[in-house]
Amino acid sequence: MEKICVLGLGYVGLPTASIFATKGFDVLGVDVRSEIVDGINRGEIHISEPGLDVLVKSAVLSEKLTAATLPASADVFILSVPTPLTKEHKPDLSFVEAATDSIVPVVAAGNLVILESTVPVGTTAAVAKRLRKSGLDVGEELLVAHCPERVLPGHVLKELVENDRIIGGLNPESAQRARALYRTIVDGEIYLTDCPTAEMTKLIENAFRDVNIAFANELSLISDKLGINVWELIKLANRHQRVNILQPGPGVGGHCIALDPWLLIASDPENARLIRMARSVNQHKTSWVIERIQALAGRFKTPVIACLGLAYKDDIDDLRESPAVEIVATLAEERVGRLLVVEPYATVLPPPLAAYPDVVLTDLSGALREADILVLLTHHRVFADVDHEQLKEKFVVDTRGMWA
Repeated sequence: MEKICVLGLGYVGLPTASIFATKGFDVLGVDVRSEIVDGINRGEIHISEPGLDVLVKSAVLSEKLTAATLPASADVFILSVPTPLTKEHKPDLSFVEAATDSIVPVVAAGNLVILESTVPVGTTAAVAKRLRKSGLDVGEELLVAHCPERVLPGHVLKELVENDRIIGGLNPESAQRARALYRTIVDGEIYLTDCPTAEMTKLIENAFRDVNIAFANELSLISDKLGINVWELIKLANRHQRVNILQPGPGVGGHCIALDPWLLIASDPENARLIRMARSVNQHKTSWVIERIQALAGRFKTPVIACLGLAYKDDIDDLRESPAVEIVATLAEERVGRLLVVEPYATVLPPPLAAYPDVVLTDLSGALREADILVLLTHHRVFADVDHEQLKEKFVVDTRGMWA
């Protein structure tokens, strides 16, 4: 069995490392955060993902998975590190570059390096160029491929195995070697292509979603102005066999759909006009929700506002790029009122909100009892069970159509 080194132990890297370990590979997981490394070596996890705790504990107890802050020699290196954006919405590739540089001293002839991070077109070629500092012939002695993850938080372990995978190789040999590795854990189809096509495939998947969500969010604004129930409107329109409109929300969150379109825009700013407009529409929807809450709060001398949900999607703890967090933070910054936050998947407020004295994490029953204004921001199942009698004396902003 080959030895695998996975760099980045986040929402994708840790599940990937664990699955390979349970298949019998010796896996070294690498993360720059020592507290995460220490926790994993105790069989503990730092993220919420169904089934991951059991998988990690089993992999650690079998001594097939260990963690460290620095990489070591291996047969395969998988880079699964973040690719955030700058304030100007430009891709920040510093984590990819740092991870690549960290393996230069330990790679050897015959190794395979796989970039799993979602990246702008051309990044895999840039990684290959940096790897030449190892003195190896990249593409011949050292194989390089890009295999973007395509998983949904809350379903990661299932989708890492069942979803189809796209592999872009620096050359055919690199792609074939990567396919042989992933075939040991993937039940879905595996398709081979070149690196730029694989990079762009991931970007357009999420840009497609962003554009379609923007259409739904724009419909919600138009419907509100015309006094039409957008949820009923979409339901009726979707009765047409060739129409499938998505559901509107308070914006778009998550590490993929809210970020990946910007990576595509960065590749060709002149032609990515529709994609840029979709980003603008979805960002505006968040601002519109804030303005709606502010208008309602203006009716009270000291309003109490309950914000239900911080996660960017239902029934997970993932707060990355969540419009709900942005909404609460903006309301707190502008001191709109006392803010009661209900997030069943959090025990403490995240850093952006913890600094505000007017923001309190509480339970659902307390929020329903005390609030003047109820703002439904996340489609958690627990919120669906709210007795509608408790809503009658409240102002309600339902951004998810859960109570519509």
